[in-house]
Amino acid sequence: MSREIRIQPLTAQAFAPFGDVLSVAGDPDKMINAGLCGRYHDRAQMAFDGGRAGISLFQAQLRALPHSLDLVERHPEGSQAFLPMSMDPFLVIVAPDQGGVPGLPLAFLTQPGQGVNYHRGTWHGVLTPLSGPGLFAVVDRIGPGANLEEHFFDTPYQVVD
Repeated sequence: MSREIRIQPLTAQAFAPFGDVLSVAGDPDKMINAGLCGRYHDRAQMAFDGGRAGISLFQAQLRALPHSLDLVERHPEGSQAFLPMSMDPFLVIVAPDQGGVPGLPLAFLTQPGQGVNYHRGTWHGVLTPLSGPGLFAVVDRIGPGANLEEHFFDTPYQVVD
């Protein structure tokens, strides 16, 4: 089995099993602020158990390709949205669940201005900015209980262009 994962462009259709792509694609749903601002309404399906939505800021270290993928995580109690605070693309890694462990990972590269919302329980890689400041606004569950599961791969995958 190859341990190499090729990066593909992030599209709503390819990412749908894992979450939502957050972008301003298409026409706005509504014009607001005296017609000077387009509202792209309700772009993510946020879901939380036993908590509330919170907004945090993450400052992630820049990474380079090839990227060694040795860890994925998931959040069983709530979805998690990552909104870059710059126009720099970042690497998005997800894996289907196979009986409580991650299956074969997939890697996506965002376009400038795109963010993602991981559905509750989706295995995903850690925040992986490839350029820019690595600053993100994150909307996720704030509340009691364990909301983090980590899985370390015995042999890392190599994520390549």
